[in-house]
Amino acid sequence: MQPTDIADPDYFHKVVDCQWACPAHTPVPEYIRLIAAGRYTDAFMINWHSNVFPGILGRTCDRPCEPACRRGRVEKEPVAICRLKRVAADNKDDVRALLPKPVALRNGKRIALVGAGPASLTVARDLAPLGYHCVLFDSDPQAGGMIRSQIPKFRLPEAIIDEEVGYVTGLGMELRLGQRIHSLKALIDEGYDAIFVGSGAPRGRDLDIPGRKEAAANIHIGIDWLSSVSFGHITHIGKRVIVLGGGNTAMDCCRSSKRLGGESVTVVVRSGYEEMKASPWEKEDAQHEGIPILNFLVPKEFLHTNGKLTGMRFEKVAAQYDEKGRRNLVPTGEPDVDMPCDDVLVAVGQENAFPWIERDIGLEFDRWGMPKLDPKTMQSTIPTVFFGGDSAFGPKNIIWAVAHGHEAAISIDKLCRGDDVNERLPPMVNLSSQKMGIHEWSYDNDIAPDKRYRVPLRELNVALKDIKVEVELGYDQKMALKEAERCLNCDVQTVFATPLCIECDACVDICPMDCISFTDNADEDTLRNGLHVPALNRAQDLYISSTLKTGRVMVKDEDVCLHCGLCAERCPTGAWDMQKFYLETAQAENACLSR
Repeated sequence: MQPTDIADPDYFHKVVDCQWACPAHTPVPEYIRLIAAGRYTDAFMINWHSNVFPGILGRTCDRPCEPACRRGRVEKEPVAICRLKRVAADNKDDVRALLPKPVALRNGKRIALVGAGPASLTVARDLAPLGYHCVLFDSDPQAGGMIRSQIPKFRLPEAIIDEEVGYVTGLGMELRLGQRIHSLKALIDEGYDAIFVGSGAPRGRDLDIPGRKEAAANIHIGIDWLSSVSFGHITHIGKRVIVLGGGNTAMDCCRSSKRLGGESVTVVVRSGYEEMKASPWEKEDAQHEGIPILNFLVPKEFLHTNGKLTGMRFEKVAAQYDEKGRRNLVPTGEPDVDMPCDDVLVAVGQENAFPWIERDIGLEFDRWGMPKLDPKTMQSTIPTVFFGGDSAFGPKNIIWAVAHGHEAAISIDKLCRGDDVNERLPPMVNLSSQKMGIHEWSYDNDIAPDKRYRVPLRELNVALKDIKVEVELGYDQKMALKEAERCLNCDVQTVFATPLCIECDACVDICPMDCISFTDNADEDTLRNGLHVPALNRAQDLYISSTLKTGRVMVKDEDVCLHCGLCAERCPTGAWDMQKFYLETAQAENACLSR
């Protein structure tokens, strides 16, 4: 195999598994170290630069970083990365002096943003400080999109939304709230230099089964119902509630129902419990509040009497798998299950709705009714029209919307400057030694067993009385420090200098994970299987040195390395060093070579 090119920005980035997994590539270990040092404002600003909404995401993120966390190689539970982000937001100082100021002189370019949700707000956050006149349209009376309308306030308080959305809108932009866009063609004709569509996936899927029309008064589409609750249009629900669906929206619906008068609230899902799309913690929170989740029941009929909903009928099914592992739900032949209820919330999925986009203006759609986009630039088949968030590739989550917004902002900036939107600068990378002395490092490299600390919750008898009372209390500073210390500092990399190595094997002897080997080079299969401990996870790289004096090579398995630094401490020649890797991805402010 060829020696590893550690100058490639992606190499060490992939080793920082949490940052690699984050769509916005937030420098996770860096801000966790700052939290451990009590530097909450600095930690917040690192987050704000990359993911825009630290306090919001610290409560609601889907946490793609956590399954990737290297702590999962040591213990069952990863570091509570998401909830530590909230710690930075909750404990920071006033950051307004650190934010960009509205520009005094604009550059003459006008950008229309359809929908004032997280994707559009990210585009505006990136472009407004560069002098662009950003115009945000939204049919709701306040900016925030689904952050404000679909996430219950017991998970995300209004004050947090107001604060962090306000940081963006305060950068100087035009807000046209309460103004729905009815025609993309008409918007194009207004002469905007670029248009960004971040209108989300605003339509919830319905169920076309017997009784739907007759009992319609008490059957509600989940996301619409949540929005009505959020804006105060709905303040109560029947005592017996059935929630259909197994995603996060269904979990929000059932927990909201519990707070609005639902005494018997039940979630019914057609799949198995493990196959539900809801995040594991969302399911746990619902069950903690006494809400049962019933699985393998397929809705068959809405029961009603004289147009009044009385219950639902379900067919019992079981999962069967074919020879290719594909699942089919087949009837068990058991009697149908009837459940009485007063209201039903349908949360079986969301889909995009673009009735306002004409089909004869050159914007192409795929067979699923989604716009055809370049996934790197977010550009549609109309060069001046870009998409992001749920509008681009279907329902995902806030952090993906932010990532799309950053990329779209780069593209819009390049388009307006006459540059090629496809050209992207590589991320900026810095490596700096952490050596302070022979056995002293600038970071805590102790690897100690330590289980994840549970986030404290408000007592149920208080939490269930008011839909606006936040359930999670968050870590206090003492508990946050303990959780932060679980981080393995996987951004502090083991960097090997071939010319300094004398092949004494001291690093091999001291490595607690047996991940370092000195061996003859070979093809990847032979090399992976011939190490002290075979490196079987091919999704993780091998760190391979150039040829040593004996003709062998040093091979380190990045999959199991804990970045403890013992190899660097033990090495008598300094061939190993611990160097902090810091990556800053391109944004519109630094993406143009001409700037």
